[in-house]
This record gives sequence, C-alpha cells and structure tokens, in this order.
Amino acid sequence: MTLVNERTTVPSLIRYLVKNIHPDTHNFLSHKVGDAWVDITYREALNRIDAISAWFINIGIKKGDRLALIIENGPDYIYYDQALQQIGAVNTSIYPTLTETEIEYILNDSGARTIICGNPFLFRKVLKVANNCAALERIIPAFDDYEKHLEKQKLNAGVIGFKDLITTGLTLVNQHQSAINSAREAILPTDLSCLIYTSGTTGTPKGVMLTHHNLVENVRVSLIQIPIIESTDVFLSFLPLSHVFERTATYHVCLYSGAKIAFAQSLELLAKNMGEIKPNVMNCVPRLLERIHDRAMKNGTSAGGLKSKIFLWALEVGKKHRIANEDGKTSGPILNAQHALAEKLVFSKIKERTGGNLKIMLSGGGALPKNIGEFFGDLGIKVLEGFGLTETSPVMAVTEVHRQVYGTVGRIVPGIEVAIQNVDTKQIYTVQTHDSFKESFESEEGEIIVRGHCVMKGYLNKPEETAATIDKDGWLHTGDIGRYYKGNLQITDRLKNMLVNAYGKNIYPTPVENTYLKSPKIEGVFLLGDKREYITAIIIPAKEALQEQFGLKEDFFENADPFIEDKEIKDWLNSDIRKLSNELAKFERIKNFKVKRKPFSMEDGEITPTMKPKRKIIEKKYAYAIEDLYKGDVEAD
Repeated sequence: MTLVNERTTVPSLIRYLVKNIHPDTHNFLSHKVGDAWVDITYREALNRIDAISAWFINIGIKKGDRLALIIENGPDYIYYDQALQQIGAVNTSIYPTLTETEIEYILNDSGARTIICGNPFLFRKVLKVANNCAALERIIPAFDDYEKHLEKQKLNAGVIGFKDLITTGLTLVNQHQSAINSAREAILPTDLSCLIYTSGTTGTPKGVMLTHHNLVENVRVSLIQIPIIESTDVFLSFLPLSHVFERTATYHVCLYSGAKIAFAQSLELLAKNMGEIKPNVMNCVPRLLERIHDRAMKNGTSAGGLKSKIFLWALEVGKKHRIANEDGKTSGPILNAQHALAEKLVFSKIKERTGGNLKIMLSGGGALPKNIGEFFGDLGIKVLEGFGLTETSPVMAVTEVHRQVYGTVGRIVPGIEVAIQNVDTKQIYTVQTHDSFKESFESEEGEIIVRGHCVMKGYLNKPEETAATIDKDGWLHTGDIGRYYKGNLQITDRLKNMLVNAYGKNIYPTPVENTYLKSPKIEGVFLLGDKREYITAIIIPAKEALQEQFGLKEDFFENADPFIEDKEIKDWLNSDIRKLSNELAKFERIKNFKVKRKPFSMEDGEITPTMKPKRKIIEKKYAYAIEDLYKGDVEAD
C-alpha cells in the first residue's frame, strides 16, 4: 500500500505539511471578510474538509465519482476540492464564464453527481440546465439567501447550502472518520484526480483526465527548477483555480512547499490587495504585465520635464545593468552606483505598488512579449515564464531563476522529453531533456511534442481525439510551434494559427502581433491574410489611451457598430503601425486594418476561457468587415 506521507497524491500533500513542515495551528489560507483579512489555519481547514468528506460519504459518494465546481477562488474551493480528493472522487472544474449550454454539456459528459455554485449568478445558470443533467443529484450554493432563487423551480436535484452541509458534516465526522482515512490511503497515484474541460479555439469541450501522479510530480519537478519557493512565502491568488495553471502554480505549489495562499478579492481590487498582502510570489498572465508596463510608462513620462527625463534615464540604466549582469557577468562600480540611484528614485516606487516583497512573478497562459519581460528585468522584478497545456498538467518548461533568456519559456523540467518535429515530414529534429541542457544549443523550428510524466491520461469519452493527440509512441502533440534557443524552449506560434499567404509564405501571427502590441495605443491585434496577397488585421485600441486622446465618453463604446470608422482615430493608430512595421519582413506587415470598438469577448463566443481568440468564429462573424479590407488598392510599404 502506498503510504500517505510520501506525497504521491493530491490529498497526501496537506497531511504531509502538518506532520513535517508546519504545526496545524499555522496559517494556511487568507481571505478578506468585510474590511479585514482573515487567516485560516491548517487545523480549521482540515476540520471543514473532513466534515464535507463525511457528508459526501453519507450520501453515497464513492471513489471515481465526479463532483463539479463552478466557483470563484477562495477557501470554499479548497475545502470542497480537498474533501472530494481525499475520498477518491474527481474534481470536475467548470469555468465561471462558460455559457449555460457549455455547463450542461460538461455536467452530462462528466456525469457529475453534485455541483457547488459560488454566487447567485452562477447558481441561476446551473438551475436553468439542472433538469437536463440526469446524473446531477445535488446543487450546493456557497452563499446565503439562495432559497429566493428557487421560487417556482421544480428541480430533480436536491439543494443544500454549503454552510448547512458543513454543519451537518461536522456531526458525521466521528461516524465516518475511519472510512475517510481508508479512502485516502487507498488512492493510487495513477487514479484520476480531476477533469478540466478545454475547448481550445474550435470544437466541443474535451475533458482532460489528469491523475494524482500527473499533478504531484509536475509540482515536484517545477520546484526543483524554481528552488527559491519557501514555506514562509505568501502567494496572492487571482487567476481562476478552474484553470490548471493557477491550480498547479499556486494551490498545489503551496500544498507542497507550505507557503500561504491569500485570495485576491477581484481583478479590479488586485492592486489594492497587493499593497495589503505584500506577496512574495504571484502568478499572472501576459496581459496583466502589459497593463502594468503601460501604466508605469504613462505615469513616468506623461508629466514631461525633469521627471520624465529621470524616469527614462533610470530605465536605460536598468537595461545596461541587466545586460551587464547576464550570462554570469558582473557590472562595474560606476554602473552599480547609477543603478542604486535609479532604484531609489524610480524602481522602488514601482515595486511599492506590488507590495514591495515580490521575489518572482510567474507568467503563463500565453506568450509574454520579449520587450515586456525585458522591461520588468530592467526594473529588477524577476518574471519567470512557463509553458505547458492543460493536457501536460501543465508545466513542460519554466525559466530558471539564475538564467533568464527573454523571449523563451525556459528549461525543460526534469523527467520528461520535449522534441521538435517537422510539421510536414514528421521527422524529429531533436529530443531534449532537463539533463541534456546546453546554454549554446539551438534547433530548427517545428511542432513541440512531449513524452513523460506530465502527459494526461486522455480525453474523457473521446478515444479518437485522444489517439489524434497522443501518438503510438507516447508523444503528445501540443499543436504549438517552437524551437530551442540558447538551450531554452522558444514558442513561435500555434500550428492552427499559421497563415499561408497567396505566395506560399508561412506567417506565424503571434510574433507579428506582439510587435504591434509594443504600441501603447494598441491592446489587441488579430492578424488576417490566409491565402490572401497581403496581411490585414482587426485592431483593438487601448481604451484609456483612446479616451484621453479624443475625449471620448463611455457611450462611444456602446455604439451598435462593432467597428470604429473615424479617420482621425485610424490615422492615430496607423502612425504607430507604420513605424512598428519596419521591424518586420515586408510580407508580415499590416497593409490595412479595422478598428474594433470593444475587445473580443467570451460572452460572444469569440475567445476561450484562457483568452485565446477562436479564429474560425471571428472570421465567420466579421466576414463582411474582413472582405472590406481586401477591396481596392492599399498603400505599399
């Protein structure tokens, strides 16, 4: 029998912590209640976890049953997840932003027996489809006054409030404690831990089956790669735990290391919460870092005069200092003195807005533009970029703390193989591992494929899709294009995103889009041009910059026309587009563009929960506007 304290399953991690790292009176979680931050100890959490497990066992939940969650980040997520994990049930996470139709599909495909709902809005979504979900037995609202939403509702499933569930469960713990302990010890590393549904940019949602071994081993090897995480650290969590990145890189990392998790109230209050919590580590997505960059640049330069000159001088010093200290080199005394002054005058003030204690930020969920990574490096804020998929648990590679190569996603983590394969011939150019790492190694470009402990068990109920993703030799095909650069993995684009122009030139949109995203006027770029003579784009302007420049009110953005045709606005954007085009090959340059009034949205089905555009849907929806981009002559470069 596998011993529980060996840290081989998700529920074994917390028990190991309170036995070997922290006393059970140590603070584990923190969240804001009213105006105050409230800490929760391991003992308090474990008592609630056992109560929920006892209630689950009492209603007949058994190993392998699927229990669903559609809930925001917070202690309740942890209680519910740990309670089901330790009796061998399977966490079926549902993104809060999904539509009712998608929720219904996931509940039916997974056969979920219960679902916890985080707020009235999510509760109402579930109520609308509950009777279409044959396996659903219980709906658990995690908020007060849920009864008023049940008026005139005739449900097949029962409803119990989460607080009542815990209260009842506390009375059942003694009766079922032995069964809980036996269930926890009987879980094997190869057992299914969770189902995470990923729709990608096309197709029906697919339930990615991840085992306890997938998740625990992924955390273990990631911490080998980032050895600076300590049991005294505080993580601030704001990315959704329904996504594998936050679940692994915050929740499971803290379960493994003993670090504390503080839950941000919302994205809007994130900056305020950072100042209050003063976190040591935070996971983020590239767009957040881009916004911090844009705001810092605006604050530093908008006043003009001496303040602006000092800010720009400090950035230049930071850049020189960073470059001078890369690759094991050291900067000289004059540059060090200048850097100390830049730190005092500029950098320290920017860092204060993050709480002042950040050791690292971990960026995932998309490609981080090289210039953004360099900007934070110039400030002395360490941003580590990682790469992986839901199907890979997720981490395949992550930047090493002592070796940063901007524009790459770091070194392959221990225990897996990551190869580069020719897209057309299927020839494997190179297979690299953590141990084969060489700082000078570079490879040809191709599809990134992976084999090893991080690879999912498969897609639930979809053997054909599983076989199409994981070949007969065990290689999982990521659909991402990349290469090795200075020993690190570098992502070029998604295979499905590749555009082939009318002259047969291959164009990967992401690096082109990232070039144009250097403009503070531009928030988003959606490149077009497959089988066309030239490249065009749908441009999403930076709303604040647009409002400031033209004095626009909110109603301007509520206009029914999805596109802005104002010539002054287009000329304002075009000045940056033309300038940045000089950094690209001629066949990659935007020759014409439409200006979208609002960003693409999940509600309109235009992007995935991980903010990736659904190319086919966007191209179909705005086909009329795209055709306009190819009418008449365009100005040549």
